[in-house]
Formats: sequence, structure tokens, C-alpha cells
Amino acid sequence: MQLVDTHCHLYFPDYDNDLEQVVKNAVESGVIRMIVPGIDIESTRKAVEISKKYDEIYIACGIHPHSADNADEKSIETLKEISTVSDKVVAIGEVGLDYYRKNSSPENQKKLLKKCLKLARETDLPLIMHNRSADEDFLDILRENNGAGLKGVFHCFSGGVNFLKEVLSLGFYVSFTGNITFKKADDLRRKIEHVPIERLLLETDSPYITPVPYRGRRNEPANVKLLLDVLSNLYGISCEDIARVTTHNANYLFKLGLKEKARITYSIRDSLYLNITNRCTNRCTFCTREESDFVMGHNLRLLGEPTVEEVIDELKNIKDYKEVVFCGYGEPTLRLAAIKKIAQYLKEKNCRIRLTTNGEGNLIYARSIALELKGLIDQVSVSMNAFDDAGFKRLCKPVFGDGTFGSILGFIDDCVKQEIEVEITCVDVIGEEGVVKCRSLAEAHGARFRLRKMDMVG
Repeated sequence: MQLVDTHCHLYFPDYDNDLEQVVKNAVESGVIRMIVPGIDIESTRKAVEISKKYDEIYIACGIHPHSADNADEKSIETLKEISTVSDKVVAIGEVGLDYYRKNSSPENQKKLLKKCLKLARETDLPLIMHNRSADEDFLDILRENNGAGLKGVFHCFSGGVNFLKEVLSLGFYVSFTGNITFKKADDLRRKIEHVPIERLLLETDSPYITPVPYRGRRNEPANVKLLLDVLSNLYGISCEDIARVTTHNANYLFKLGLKEKARITYSIRDSLYLNITNRCTNRCTFCTREESDFVMGHNLRLLGEPTVEEVIDELKNIKDYKEVVFCGYGEPTLRLAAIKKIAQYLKEKNCRIRLTTNGEGNLIYARSIALELKGLIDQVSVSMNAFDDAGFKRLCKPVFGDGTFGSILGFIDDCVKQEIEVEITCVDVIGEEGVVKCRSLAEAHGARFRLRKMDMVG
């Protein structure tokens, strides 16, 4: 398991006597990257020096809103200079607004924030942002810069739900600290439910906000792993899934140099997925692969299609999974011969097998393929996403054109006749009425129905 602590202040006096041990503790706990954000010029320079000593430590250049009254144009010039001379700088931060303590005037805070946003654009670096009790003013400033290519994270999130939805809609990430483990943090945990896991980061904010069971002690990056159980319960996925996805998110946002090779097999929850092709007969308007190479932190963009032998060679510890699923970044039935050979191997191991498909196999091969799947595939999950031919053509843009939808229904009927379990799925972009019609269609053809949320992949 690999983790990234995206926010820890390791230059504070709290670590003067044992910083080396703190870093060692983190690495032994699986923390492979730590980002140390500056809060003023002095701390930013200290962060740079620390980063020279440890390969795992990267830094951000910033001036905290508490110091806004003392910041001037020279301060911004110095930040820019530091950001260009150290190759360990991955962000501008910690910057933002704090109206809770008001150690600096709101006007000076806003002026400083705008300058820092400009610096982020000029250096093309993401932002690490602090917001406390300043939702509306922060949103006003962000809206002024909407479309300017800003990216970044709101760290130690404490804003309102409306603010959360706004910053997510603008493309920003959010991170939470050890306070999500506190007994009375139900309101904060409810906010996490609004955050797609693809926009979630982990942090400790060390030396502050130490998670349970060490609350009250000095915090350190190794404790980031203590957030996993809470997040696992909220998202309904494993701790390993949370670690993998958030590590990918951090690597993508901050360009941390972690190598993420393409996967032939990949696990989510307690299922093992097989990514055997990136080819597809549809060009769906909502397809994830048009925007990213990743699903749940797994790189699925194949450089070439794996052979049957290469897939089987990766099928180790398959007894640890409740099912094996043919589902990658393409239409699996384009490799029907490979499916049958791999499934035969899996059946000899007593595995349950599911095939996720667009249902166009009959069109691909100009014959009914359900009989060939019988005895090999336990369940077929058809991503139908529409309730008629016109809607399917509009949303999924099948290469087979007119009549594709009818052929999919025929494939479903064929599978039902062969006593293969069938599930029909659709994404919620088709609206409430469309969902009702899809559900009725599934029932009419003897299949189960499952609704998938557009912003939830994997």
C-alpha cells in the first residue's frame, strides 16, 4: 500500500529533534511522498532545505493569509524565484483566506490571494489553498479567474456544502485531515459523501489535528494511514482502494513522478478485473476513457493487447476474489476467442465470472454468441444506457448505426434463454423518466437493473 501526505509542516520546531525518525516512520508506513507547504518566505526556504535531504519530500511555496499584512510585491517575487530554482517545488501554497482568526485584514488577504493565483498561472503550478469562514469571498475571487487554468486542492476542508459543490464544479480537489476520525465529526463526514473519490486527497496537516487514537499528541505523516478506515466506510471500498486512488490523484495533480504502469488485471473491492482490450464499437459521449487513462487509480491505457498467456500469468491469488470480471477500457467481446480461453482456465479454478459488455457481440460476429458463453460466463452485465434506438445512437454513437439497440435486446434475450444471469445498467444522465423506462425494459426481458452514477466509476 502506498500513500501520499499532501500537507505536512515538517519545518516546525516540533520536529527539530527527530525529523529523520519522523520521515523514517512515514516511509515504513507506506508514505512514499510528503508535500511540505510554506506559510511565509522563511518557512518556504526551510522546506526547500528539508527537501534536499529526503527523496520523499516535495514542497510548495506560499504565504499563509495570517501573514497577508506583512506581504508585499517583493514577497511574491521571492516566491516565484524559489519556485523556479528548486525542482522539488510542486505547488503554490499554502495560500488563501482566513476570516476566523483574522490575523491579517480581509482586504490584504484578498489582495495576497489574487497575487498568488496569478503566480500559480504564471508558473503553471497547482494551488494548495486554505479557506476558513470565507466561503463567499473565496468563490468571488475564483469566479473572477474561472477558465484561467487554475487547479489545486482545498486542504483541511471546513467550508459549507454549497462551497464544496462549487469548488468541485470548478475542477478543484479537496482533502481532509485527522478530524474526520473524531467522534463528533459527523457533519464533516457527511460532507465527504459529496466528494467523488477522483477528487479526494489525503493529508495530516502535521503537527496539527492528530487522528484518533493519538489525538492530543504531535501529528506526523505516518498517521495519514489512520484516515483510511473512515474513508473506506464512507465510500464502500477497501482501504487499499482508497490508498491507491488518492495516491494517483496526488501524483496527477502535483506531478510527483510516480510511475503508474498500465494494468492488465486490477482489483476494486473484492473483484478482480481483466483489461484485455482498449478497442470499442461505441463512442459514448460520457465515456471515462475519453478524459482519463485511469479508473479507481488503475492505469488502463494499454500499449498493446495482452495475449491469453499474459493474462493467465497474472491470475494469481484468484481465490481471494468473489468474482473475476472482463471489464477494462474497451469492449471485451471484440476478443471473444480470448474470453473463452481465459474463462475456461478460470472455471477450472471454480471462479465466478462476469462479463461487462455493450451487448454488441452478435453484431461484431454476425451470429448469436450466447451459446458460446454458456457454462463459461455466470453473469452478463450489459451497459445499455438508453431505452430506444434513437437515444442509444445519440448517447453511445455505435459504429453499427441503425438497429444496434434492437440487436442488443436480442443478445440479452439470447443470454436469458441460455440461463446466463443478465443485468442491464445505465448511467443517470438519461434522466428520471429514462431510468424508469430502462428499468421496465430490463424487467420485460428477464434481466435485473442497476443504475450507475455518472461521477462514480469502478
